[in-house]
Amino acid sequence: MTLPLSKELTAPNGVKYTQPLGLFINNEFVKSRAGGTLTTVNPTNEEEIATIYAAEAEDVDLAVKAARAAFENPEWSDITPEARGALLNKLAGLVEENAKVLATIDTWNNGKPYSVCLAEDLGESISVLRYYGGWADKVYGKTIDVGPQKLAYTLHQSIGVCGQIIPWNYPLMASWKLGPALATGNTVILKPSEQCPLSALYLAQLIKEAGFPAGVVNVLPGYGPKAGAAIASHPGIDKIAFTGSTFTGSMIMKAASQTLKNITLETGGKSPLLVFDDADLDQAVKWSHIGIMSNMGQVCTATSRIFVQEGIYDKFIEAFKTQVKEVSKIGDPFNEDTFQGPQVTKQQFDRIMKYISDGQSEGAKLVTGGTKHGDKGYFIAPTVFTDVKDDMRISREEIFGPVVTIASFKTEEEAIRRANDTVYGLGAAIFTENITRAHKVAAKIQAGMVWINSSNDSHFGVPFGGVKQSGIGRELGEYALSAYTNAKAVHGKLPLLRPLQYLKANSLK
Repeated sequence: MTLPLSKELTAPNGVKYTQPLGLFINNEFVKSRAGGTLTTVNPTNEEEIATIYAAEAEDVDLAVKAARAAFENPEWSDITPEARGALLNKLAGLVEENAKVLATIDTWNNGKPYSVCLAEDLGESISVLRYYGGWADKVYGKTIDVGPQKLAYTLHQSIGVCGQIIPWNYPLMASWKLGPALATGNTVILKPSEQCPLSALYLAQLIKEAGFPAGVVNVLPGYGPKAGAAIASHPGIDKIAFTGSTFTGSMIMKAASQTLKNITLETGGKSPLLVFDDADLDQAVKWSHIGIMSNMGQVCTATSRIFVQEGIYDKFIEAFKTQVKEVSKIGDPFNEDTFQGPQVTKQQFDRIMKYISDGQSEGAKLVTGGTKHGDKGYFIAPTVFTDVKDDMRISREEIFGPVVTIASFKTEEEAIRRANDTVYGLGAAIFTENITRAHKVAAKIQAGMVWINSSNDSHFGVPFGGVKQSGIGRELGEYALSAYTNAKAVHGKLPLLRPLQYLKANSLK
């Protein structure tokens, strides 16, 4: 199939723009070598948006060559850290100028509410790029005192060519990976998801416009088993950073292990949220709802397992049901008052509906939702299960949709034990007015992140990542910089000072 390299599109909200359709390699949009394509779909009405070129192994080879050449080219490798920071800040400014177009693309392609996408997704992407632009000239080594006979110091140097695979639920999470990688002087091959690749291709235009040299960033949309697998296993790629499911993450880890690549993995979660009986109930309900129902429940850190102390269990359930009814307005994601859009694909829709069916079969009590919403699109009514046992599938497996389980507990010890009874360890939330208890429980929860009296209100300056099967390494904050640098030790032998006796003896000659 022969496609043009770009196409004029008009989105449902009337925004007109030019959509790149090609692979972005060496600062140019090109056709895939084999001519493969993929088609993007609007999950709101199930209609086609655009067909684009899809990368395969041969295209990955070309991108790796371009990225390696750029990494070794003084035009990139020898520029000052301040200049790298300036490029990131220039890119942030261009993203800000094009924010409405980018938000339109992701709303159209992904189904997330436009108002949220513009204010939150784009707002954070811009902030992340500026944040790492500021870090570019602040990556320091150390001098290490080992005595007067040696000058020992460390350098923190770029890793090299980085393969970055981003998820469909937050397509502009590209900034989380591009920011620290570029700030530290690496080059990148970015693979957006096959479900939502359009905004990454538009972003590629802005990367070139910002002035990044050819080959520094390459964008390869394609299918996971072809493009993703080729990136993960390619011997010319030095690092892999991946966000997605635990299953896919394990496959990528296995492929990357063939050449012992540096890896960062942010994978699945089944995050607990604990509500103690002394909590501010209104705040607990508000944040609990945000923690699972925002972004259609398609959030890796979603606090999808709620445990409520038995003294307020019934009261919490009634309040939560009311919150869902009043806040979770389902509809066209371009409408200003829509809280919940469609799930991203038919496959994801079917998967969630199967979990809902399983929950009912296993004996959990369905108190609201559980059905398809409307006749067109992949909409699911927000779903609440109560009286859930810990061994049920809906309590143990990541659903990645607007489905929450609520169970009661008696004691603090029980709450901690049940919260930790999972293979995952990404996030957790605690609600209590007892600050001593809050920090005590936070320390005992097996998770990479814990929120106290809130849920999922992360910040780009704070590290993000999990433990157990929720991932390896950290993104965001200063911590992410270490994921994109290698520490090199330099040992400088210094001239020995001659002993005094030797000097005196020689002075008599």
